[in-house]
Amino acid sequence: MNGWILAATVELAGGGAAALWGVTTGPTGRRVIAQNLATSALCPALLLLSQGYGRPSYVDLALLLALLGPVGTLVFARLLAAELERERPSAWALTWAAAGLGAVVVAAVCAATAPGRATVKLLVVGALLIGGNVIASRALSGGFQGVRGG
Repeated sequence: MNGWILAATVELAGGGAAALWGVTTGPTGRRVIAQNLATSALCPALLLLSQGYGRPSYVDLALLLALLGPVGTLVFARLLAAELERERPSAWALTWAAAGLGAVVVAAVCAATAPGRATVKLLVVGALLIGGNVIASRALSGGFQGVRGG
């Protein structure tokens, strides 16, 4: 076991426990936020595991998850809009913590990777992960000002 795998294990344990707690307890808003947290915890873990095991295909999985995870949260937000309207979930501290973790992991893996196409793919994963989670959290907490229905 190397440091990359250990970091991924610690990150998955913390993020997985928090997401499991959020999904199993509380109202609908907390459950949707926990689903978003599970996505934002698994994606950096895949990047760490990719570096630890030397398998670049895990970066492709992280890219797919960073793209589809926030989209799934937005679909849930749209489908559960009536329930979420009564109680606006707010998890800005959690959102920024997950975004910070994603940025740190992407920066560390980029530093360990040789410059080139793999580094560009890592930066795209980081941008999708951070941007997607911020947009999904904003949509859950009340939407955007000036947008119809948001």
